[in-house]
Amino acid sequence: MLRLFTGLELPEDVALDLKMMQGGITGARWIDAQSFHITLRFIGDIDLGLGREVALALDRLETKPMTITIKGIDVFGGNKPHAIIAHVEENAELRRLQQAQERLCQTLGLEPEPRKFIPHVTLARLREAEPRALQRFIESHALYRSAPFVVERFVLFSSRPSRGGGPYAVEETYDMAVA
Repeated sequence: MLRLFTGLELPEDVALDLKMMQGGITGARWIDAQSFHITLRFIGDIDLGLGREVALALDRLETKPMTITIKGIDVFGGNKPHAIIAHVEENAELRRLQQAQERLCQTLGLEPEPRKFIPHVTLARLREAEPRALQRFIESHALYRSAPFVVERFVLFSSRPSRGGGPYAVEETYDMAVA
């Protein structure tokens, strides 16, 4: 069985920028900068044959490079936050790529992704984080904005079945064609 997902890698300078924010919250399990990514489509646990089909089908997607900006820090989980995240600024090309991958996965027989696509980078997983420290962290980084960066490929990642994922391995890369 393979646990697969597609995503975008972050350039080293943006990853380092996000890494420099980390710290100061008891109950936060900070994600290693090498594991930072923007998930496009969680594929899940599938057998090797279907994994090969997905990998081959992704190679046929027509994509083009896009410019991404990370903008703002927030939490997932509402009143019971479970993750600190960095949002990705709205991007029509990114949405098109994600929707194309969603259609492709469903065509191959995978169940539709039940969660709404909210492009983000997970910075930390939370377990009983101190609310005031968390609030101060969010407030102090809410206006964060990365330098825009060009994405020229997307990646098929694998992870081991564990809580919180990681470390992630690059299984395949898919260059985006210049239009």
